[in-house]
Amino acid sequence: MRKRLALVTAEPTAADLAAIDREWPLIAAELDLLDAEIAMLYAEDHGGPTDLDRRRVRRAATRVIRAAVDVADRTIDPRRVA
Repeated sequence: MRKRLALVTAEPTAADLAAIDREWPLIAAELDLLDAEIAMLYAEDHGGPTDLDRRRVRRAATRVIRAAVDVADRTIDPRRVA
């Protein structure tokens, strides 16, 4: 017996959009890291990655960490910090 999935017609709420907006720097940093990692994979087929490729991955990973810390800092409730 086949189940039918409910059609989702609800729009994202203002709170959903605000959460995405708060996390967008992290999402963008993760996309940059993914691009750098993909470039490294392609470089394997063309003589291997260069020092510039490795540096690009390291810098992108650093941006992800910084963005994650920034997002976490902004979501901490100051009343809960002892």
